[in-house]
Amino acid sequence: MKIAFFSARAYERAYFDRANWEGLHHLWYTEVPLREETAALANGHEAVCIFVNDRVTAMVAKQLAAMGVRLIALRCAGFNQVDLAATEAWGLTVVRVPAYSPHAVAEHTVALILALNRKIHRAYNRVREGNFALDNLMGFDLCGKTIGVVGTGKIGKAFAQIMMGFGCRVLGFDPYPNPELEAKGMQYTTMDTLLEQSDIVSLHCPLTEATYHLINADKIRLMRRGAMLINTGRGALIDTQAVIQALKDGHLGYLGLDVYEQEEGLFFRDLSYEIIQDDLITRLMTFPNVLITSHQAFFTHEAMTEIAHTTLHNITAFERGLPLENAVRKTG
Repeated sequence: MKIAFFSARAYERAYFDRANWEGLHHLWYTEVPLREETAALANGHEAVCIFVNDRVTAMVAKQLAAMGVRLIALRCAGFNQVDLAATEAWGLTVVRVPAYSPHAVAEHTVALILALNRKIHRAYNRVREGNFALDNLMGFDLCGKTIGVVGTGKIGKAFAQIMMGFGCRVLGFDPYPNPELEAKGMQYTTMDTLLEQSDIVSLHCPLTEATYHLINADKIRLMRRGAMLINTGRGALIDTQAVIQALKDGHLGYLGLDVYEQEEGLFFRDLSYEIIQDDLITRLMTFPNVLITSHQAFFTHEAMTEIAHTTLHNITAFERGLPLENAVRKTG
């Protein structure tokens, strides 16, 4: 098939070219994100391959269908960026990569926790300047602390198991409890109880209408004063304005983000020579107890290899009329 890859970076191209070594598909890449204004770039292709910050609105779905596109292949797990009602109405099939390396995201989550707790990012900069003082670098033992895991799918499960290895008490919130985690000692509870009892809260749930701004001002007030909040899920799970206020008044002790609700136009780009126009993220970057990475939790060799292979497998299955195990369909 002829596939138009939007938002494609050089590092992605290498993995997809390698996965397509047999030449089953014609891959065309552009770094331009998919929008109504750019959808015409898909003309002449039978499929589009998109990432987290591309957008398939009702208008984009209509445009793609009119150009003969039949398949939308997401090279990520989340699909909140796709209007599934519109794609269904225009006869477009949507597939995704439901699991690439849950360990990659889980391990990055732990890295954020450790770096924030032990001030590793600040210590690194100090030492490079010849400052070997320990003032204001005090951390705390993770062993014995209570960790709240919101969403215990593949990533949440991997993260929970790592934290159990640290000797932590682990609480979980998920509509579908995992019996394997329960057998290992995870206690499932309500969202409010999890927030009230946890020293660290980590978000691993999908972004839906129900989870939009799951962490807002009311929920933050339930959290322990000085608690740590980590988000490696989707940016809009957190109300950024509410989090900033909680950081200002000291209620929230630490914040680690690998995603941000306004990350479009920011993440995956080099803006080091530009003035960043987003006032919220620039405000977040001023806090000494905030650590932000640019949606890199997934970014390991193993994960990229799996993403490329699964994406092309999905496309080949569609082309050959085989069952689509990773199809995304509108529910409700």
